[in-house]
Amino acid sequence: MSELPPLPRTTTAAGVVGPVDATQVPRYAGPATFARLPRTDEVSRADVAVLGVPFDSGVSYRPGARFGPAHVRAASKLLRPFNPANGAHPFGDQQVADAGDVGVNPFDLGEAIDAVERAATAVRADGARLLTLGGDHTIALPLLRSLAKDHGPVAVLHFDAHLDTWDTYFGAPYTHGTPFRRAAEEGLVDPERCLHMGTRGPLYSAQDLEDDRTLGFQVIRSDDYEVDGVASLVERMRRRLGDGPVYVSVDIDVLDPAHAPGTGTPEAGGLTSRELLQTLRGLAGLDVVGADVVEVAPAYDHAEITGIAAAHVAYELLSVLALRG
Repeated sequence: MSELPPLPRTTTAAGVVGPVDATQVPRYAGPATFARLPRTDEVSRADVAVLGVPFDSGVSYRPGARFGPAHVRAASKLLRPFNPANGAHPFGDQQVADAGDVGVNPFDLGEAIDAVERAATAVRADGARLLTLGGDHTIALPLLRSLAKDHGPVAVLHFDAHLDTWDTYFGAPYTHGTPFRRAAEEGLVDPERCLHMGTRGPLYSAQDLEDDRTLGFQVIRSDDYEVDGVASLVERMRRRLGDGPVYVSVDIDVLDPAHAPGTGTPEAGGLTSRELLQTLRGLAGLDVVGADVVEVAPAYDHAEITGIAAAHVAYELLSVLALRG
């Protein structure tokens, strides 16, 4: 049986292999990789690897984030090689490749967490930075465990409607609401440089905030965007994060449900897509060593609103990594 000819791809003078050429293959066609980029086995190296973790056994409300990686990849087909907002060439100034999905046990949380850590460490072994598509927020813990092996404690910039520093749910220590408490307890995060952004909604008690402060997190609430504006909050964010390594974790429910209906635990009063993307651009020049985009649940999405938002969040993160150099 004859094979199809290879797909035409953009390639820079430095040999960086980019997406399938949209002037020759329509954007709705081509491979199912993120932004139609090459797979890791199609390039000799990767500066950044996009890794999917289709896992949602740690959720406490609506399930479905296990289908998130495929949904975000499908919604990323329209992304283009140049980011005019910050002058970045996220697919040209660095080799980005899709590492596929981790096969994660949906019935054993402990085994799943270990599998994600092993996979992240393996993908990063040759120096690639990792952009992970979830999956629920439980996966942030093994990703931080992997990073800590090379970087020690890192600053965590956490975009989320929720704190995710609760202790347990039904006695279970590992869920999508507990990853940053476990990470703080294990010494994976720098308690002088961690920050939540976009939090809102009801809590169990005021003690939740006190516990969160004790673990080393400061909070910029969603309401602060209305009062202070993006530029002021970006300045606060950069002061808090400082000069050391930074890990960025984006729960898509940081966006208002009007901008991201396809998620498991929606809260009213969230950020707009524009506010989130502008904030992420404010990370340019910082030492971002990894990132994730989690909690996209396509069963609740409409017209790919959430998937498109998540794909653009990933694109801005890749742009920040390109500007980091």
